[in-house]
Amino acid sequence: MLLPLTAVSQQQQKKNGNFHLQMRRASSPVKIDGVIDEQAWKDAGITTGFHMVLPMDTSAARLRTDVRMTYDQQYIYLLVENYTEGDGPYMVESLRRDFAFLKNDNFLLFMDPFDDQTNGFSFGANAAGAQWDGLMYDGGKVDLSWDNKWTSVVKNYPDKWVFEAAIPFKTIRYKKGITTWGINFSRNDLKSTEKSAWAPVPRQFATASLAYTGNLDWDAPPPDAGPNISLIPYLLGGISKDYEKGAPAKYRRDAGLDAKVAVTSSLNLDLTVNPDFSQVDVDKQVTNLDRFELFFPERRQFFLENGDQMSNFGYANIRPFFSRRIGLGVPIHFGARLSGKLNKNWRLGVMNMQTGRQEESGLPAQNFTVAALQRRVFSRSNLGFIFINKESLNYDPSRVTDKTVYSRYNRNMGLEYNLASSNNFWTGKALLLKSYSPGKSGHDFVHAANLQYTSKVWNISWQHEYVGRNYNAEVGYVPRQGYIKLMPQVTRLFFPLSGAVLSHGPQVTATYITDEKFSRTDNETMLNYGIVFRKRNTLNIWASDTYIRLLQPFDPTNTRKDSMLTGSEHSWRTVGADYVSRPQSLFTYSLSARYGGYYGGGKRLMTNTELGYRFQPYVSIALSANYNHIQLPQPWGTNSFWLVGPRLDVTMTNTLFFTGFMQYNEQQKNINLNTRFQWRYRPASDLFIVYTDNYLPEPFYVRNRALVLKLVYWFNI
Repeated sequence: MLLPLTAVSQQQQKKNGNFHLQMRRASSPVKIDGVIDEQAWKDAGITTGFHMVLPMDTSAARLRTDVRMTYDQQYIYLLVENYTEGDGPYMVESLRRDFAFLKNDNFLLFMDPFDDQTNGFSFGANAAGAQWDGLMYDGGKVDLSWDNKWTSVVKNYPDKWVFEAAIPFKTIRYKKGITTWGINFSRNDLKSTEKSAWAPVPRQFATASLAYTGNLDWDAPPPDAGPNISLIPYLLGGISKDYEKGAPAKYRRDAGLDAKVAVTSSLNLDLTVNPDFSQVDVDKQVTNLDRFELFFPERRQFFLENGDQMSNFGYANIRPFFSRRIGLGVPIHFGARLSGKLNKNWRLGVMNMQTGRQEESGLPAQNFTVAALQRRVFSRSNLGFIFINKESLNYDPSRVTDKTVYSRYNRNMGLEYNLASSNNFWTGKALLLKSYSPGKSGHDFVHAANLQYTSKVWNISWQHEYVGRNYNAEVGYVPRQGYIKLMPQVTRLFFPLSGAVLSHGPQVTATYITDEKFSRTDNETMLNYGIVFRKRNTLNIWASDTYIRLLQPFDPTNTRKDSMLTGSEHSWRTVGADYVSRPQSLFTYSLSARYGGYYGGGKRLMTNTELGYRFQPYVSIALSANYNHIQLPQPWGTNSFWLVGPRLDVTMTNTLFFTGFMQYNEQQKNINLNTRFQWRYRPASDLFIVYTDNYLPEPFYVRNRALVLKLVYWFNI
């Protein structure tokens, strides 16, 4: 078959443009049961012959995997036969949705409906039937917070496990009329320690990399999804009591609504009124020995879904937009977000949120607006623009107790160029930001850039940052201002032809930070030697040399004992090691330790342990334990902190879950208990029962506790 010239040129640009799977309309109805007895599957196009990615990417996969796809007016159907070898059970964590890829026997589909090698969707399951779904962005990352309606079944046979799924056209976004989509399939088998992909992917990249997709060729343009409006209301009831303040119990009755409206087949409008996030997982606490604000990731689904264009603008420590700043201790009244693809080259994201007033601190009601526009350039790179505005309504400065955080307004504008070569070997970013705040001008911009080269044996990167002392991102995460940072890194890998070691090699990282006058404030050089074993366990041994000049008073124990003086200089050396066990074992563990100097000529010992055991697929038990022992001159003396967190996950079925998580934080003198029961009584519709407790450990005393019952129902119009 002759292809149009434009299609030929696009496929020639793709590394795996010669891989094709034919997509034909189903010749009979399809029942999702894991049994291959319909005529539609006998007539469907089939592909096999996967390629090994790990442990080596130079041969065909040992395990056979057969994939079929078909469709009708409403659904895309997928059927996969995952053949196995040897005795023993499949290796899975649990029946929980969105499992960890490396700890499960699983099959994943990566779909690029625009064939732009940048954005898409992922669906899959582990060998026990737990579902996986997520939005794809940045050419190979998957946001698993995305949760939508689709159905699947996994059926086990003596020599294989079969995964069958039906994905509604209403669930995904795609451009009408495009008859070639990018697609790839990935399989992970822990018993054989083999990871494979249909279209071959170099081992240094994730199999999710959209630069290496093949082609899904439709026999006709995909059907129009038609009207696509989803309403997701919730009802909530709860009770809470604050024992520390001696306040009477508070009863809560609430309701709210989310809505999803498909403006076009590739552009979606999300609306929320009086949202509630009481069912969200609690943060995993850390012992805080840092001079700057700690980062805790966003967990609220409304902000995460399709939000990468806004939340990933910048770098890990230079985020002009960080959604956790919205609704911080205040109610969110309503919000809207328009996001998606305008066409193959343009992508849009616009969000507006309105919060209420907080009487205790005098914080006024606030409005947040974020707009992001992205233009694809070259084969896989893009140019992005972002605008962020936080406006305080009816602002009265005499009533606000913390004017450094809550000003009348704060605005940010930025440009970003993201580089991604066609083969993904070269990646990078260049960033320019400027802030606007009352009374702050000059030194209020950011420039940063990085460039990285990744091959099978070399990983070489350079990054530099400048953040002005008056740069202000009140809706962002920028923990440090007024600095210049340089950070080169080089990694070299070696691959033995045989033996227990799969790869090993050194890594050198240097971090050099000055103030705006180029006077050194921080310096760290680290040498790491990493070893990856064929069974996928890993070992890293490292040493570092550190220098810090304090720019403000700092308590090195964060216990409010006393502070070291501004301008004092500190230097020390540290050694450490990290080991992660084989993921295919029922009992898994990771061990970390570091020992060396600390501020003020002190000493610090840190150990961290993560233990896990699974009674697959129903019960998973985990325990994390972190210990810090710090020796300092007076007035701090000797300080020891334990942070212990046992966790229990019970997945009775793939729709019935229970989680219990306790955290004992000796530094913060707090014990927190969070339990959550979830029943997914129909696709994307849930009943949650959440119970939380906080205790003072010495003397043991209840601080506060709360119980919430929340019912969510998803239905389509």
